[in-house]
Formats: sequence, C-alpha cells, structure tokens
Amino acid sequence: MGAATLLLVTNLCGATAVRADDSDPSVPPGTEPSATAPVKIDPTDPDLKLPEGATLADPKVLDIKSVVEDQSGDERREDTNADVTFALQAEVLFSKDSAKLSAAAKARIDTIADEIRKQNATQVRVFGFTDNLGSSAHGDVLSRQRANAVQGVLDQDLNDPNVTFDVRGYGEQYPIADNSTEEGRKKNRRVEVTFPRTS
Repeated sequence: MGAATLLLVTNLCGATAVRADDSDPSVPPGTEPSATAPVKIDPTDPDLKLPEGATLADPKVLDIKSVVEDQSGDERREDTNADVTFALQAEVLFSKDSAKLSAAAKARIDTIADEIRKQNATQVRVFGFTDNLGSSAHGDVLSRQRANAVQGVLDQDLNDPNVTFDVRGYGEQYPIADNSTEEGRKKNRRVEVTFPRTS
C-alpha cells in the first residue's frame, strides 16, 4: 500500500425495485440490530474455570468495524460483521448544490456496483446527507435527489430485478464530522451505499 490507502470500490449491479419511503425512519442508518451470539457456552463445563459462585454474562456479538478512507477523504469504505458501506463525498459526485452526477462519478459508482455483485447483495440502501448550511428543508430535498441519482446509476449497472433499493435523503441528520469547519462539512455532504456482506 502506498502513502494513501485507496478505498477499493467495486461495481454495484443495477437493480429494479426501489423502496423510497418519504417518512422519517424510526431507526437511524447503521443502527440496526446485529447477529446473535454464534456459540452457546455451557457454564457447567469443567474446562471453564470460573471462581466459585461466579456466573457468565449473557452472550453478545460485538461488531468489528474496519474503516478505510483515502488520503483526501473523498471515499470511505466501512466493513462490519454484517454490512459493507461505501461513502462518497458529494464533491466527488456532484457540482455545488446540484444533484446532476459529474462525468467522473459513474466510474466511482461502477466500482461500488462491482462489490455489490461480488457480495451477491439483493438489498441495497442508498442514503444522501448534507451539511447544516442552508435550510433544513433544502438539505432534505437535495440529499434525496442525490441519493436517487446514485441509485439510478447502480440500477443500470446491476440490471438485476432481484435487487431492491431503499433510497432516503436525510439532509443534515446523522453528521459524521464537525459541521463547524469546512473540512467537517465536506465529509458530511455525502452519499452512502450499504448492503449486506456475504464474504
């Protein structure tokens, strides 16, 4: 790996079905429940050395999250036990205050489509976000339009009727950086594509 760790993004396959609920979701993105504990432990097992009178806590699975971001911060990939998330900064995909994809955007989205194919994902979430500048209502509309634009390219790339999309615009909700600096606002202006990991 060089000085800059490049975020590898693989092409997403195009899908046809889209679920675009305009109501506010009750569960913020990335907070859905994870898998249950994979192994049952027998507290009476003689090989398990517990102090006398001690008991085991309820088992749980802790998500391990791997985050790789390129040096410029334009692209980020997060891998957990359950999901893969690609986040692309809005400046990489769109002109200022626009939902029209730039010429360079398609290649980046194609890479995500490749990874969706690789994971054999059939459910893909495309969420748009903005910073806190401008009105909240404008940010909600713009983030939704940008998510729709990315979903449209993914749908064409994947060209798979078995893939269902959940498309939402969250506006300034769920910032990942400090909105008081331009560097932070740049990270918050993003489109995230998330799908289940199978390998």
